[in-house]
Amino acid sequence: MSFVATAQCRLPRRIAQTAASAILIAGMGATTATQAAEGYLQNGYGARQKALAGSGVADSTDATAISLNPAGLANVGNQATVSISAISQRGGFESTGLGGVTADGHHNSDPGLVVVPNMAANWRVNWGFADAVGFSVYANGGAKTHYSDFVNSNCALVGGTSGAICGGELSLNMQQAYFSAALAKQLLPGLSLGLAPIVVRQTIEVDGVGLFAPFSVDPTQFSNKGTAESWGFGVRGGVEWKVLPTLRVGLAGNAPIHMSRFDAYSGLFAKQGRVDAPGTVQAGMAIDVAPELTFMADYKHIWYKSISAVGNPSTNLTAFGSDLGPGFGLNDVDVVKFGLEWRRSKDLTLRLGYSYNSAPISGRDADLNIMTLGVVQNHFTGGLKYKMTNAMDLEMAAMYAPKTSVSGPELNNPGRNVTTHNSIFEVTVGAVYRFGAETQAAPLK
Repeated sequence: MSFVATAQCRLPRRIAQTAASAILIAGMGATTATQAAEGYLQNGYGARQKALAGSGVADSTDATAISLNPAGLANVGNQATVSISAISQRGGFESTGLGGVTADGHHNSDPGLVVVPNMAANWRVNWGFADAVGFSVYANGGAKTHYSDFVNSNCALVGGTSGAICGGELSLNMQQAYFSAALAKQLLPGLSLGLAPIVVRQTIEVDGVGLFAPFSVDPTQFSNKGTAESWGFGVRGGVEWKVLPTLRVGLAGNAPIHMSRFDAYSGLFAKQGRVDAPGTVQAGMAIDVAPELTFMADYKHIWYKSISAVGNPSTNLTAFGSDLGPGFGLNDVDVVKFGLEWRRSKDLTLRLGYSYNSAPISGRDADLNIMTLGVVQNHFTGGLKYKMTNAMDLEMAAMYAPKTSVSGPELNNPGRNVTTHNSIFEVTVGAVYRFGAETQAAPLK
């Protein structure tokens, strides 16, 4: 065997070993900030889902099915997937009018480039109660904003210092990482069921809101307290059914996940610092309109309003940190997603996607959400998969969420108007490695 041929055989093995090591390291607790897309949740996980705008609950083809519909693992062979997303946002706020504390003029958030990893692996087994098992680590959602300190002429009127809302340098860094195992079983030909227990790790850091600490149940646990950590446990479940040779349907979701409290911010967030992870449900279909072309259409619902710290209106006139204390005012979000996958040749697959979500926030809550910038609604996506060897694919994806703005009065001050705006651009690169690609059994699909 030539040197080149030997190198080609060794390269996928090294990539697989690196991927496995990365998953183990991430499983020990590493998290990375992400940017809001559907409220503060991502609109897809891994290169394939991101290229299809998060659609595909009925069409699982890789190990990232753990994060969308774990039932789909029964249709996936032995493989590992790794991807890295680089996310850039252009967001900020504009404030005009009389009174209040929000800084006059236009100010941009500069959180820097955010890098988000995604890792998943799947193995075919013959355990009686399971046909496939998997493991995944993925950033489920979050928000990152940062406004540098600057002179704010309104601060002198309220006894504050400087910055966007008279508390100095204003920033929010929220990270939500899911560590999930999964089991999938084919119950009948074409019908599979999956369950994926989830361990959730959240971290949060909030600076620059200390002006409002006197209006809290605990002013000492309110702002500039460093990074706080929270843990929770939940389960995601799903079903995938091949109704006809060219038609598949899928359904997956999880109930709200109860999290431990952010003790360092128990005076800021409602229910003494408890920020639970929202429940979601996604249903969809996949139609093979031609042997090489698949169309996907999904619907997703996110229950933000059930989480007091997130869903309580920002205008609530009760103490911060109390059960009915001010929150970010997020609405429940409905999302429609469409994806198109064209297997142009045996080596090249092209993907397109589009998703639209209902408005996460209303004008009433535009002021407080200069900290989250979770306002975008349209997502245009595309990508490709290229077969490098019989065992390894290279994947790429891109997403653009055009600028969306929301305007409303400053909190409890109708004399000032605040406009929050944001746009997001994201690029993802990844790889899929199939273990024993020359000898493994065909998927059950």
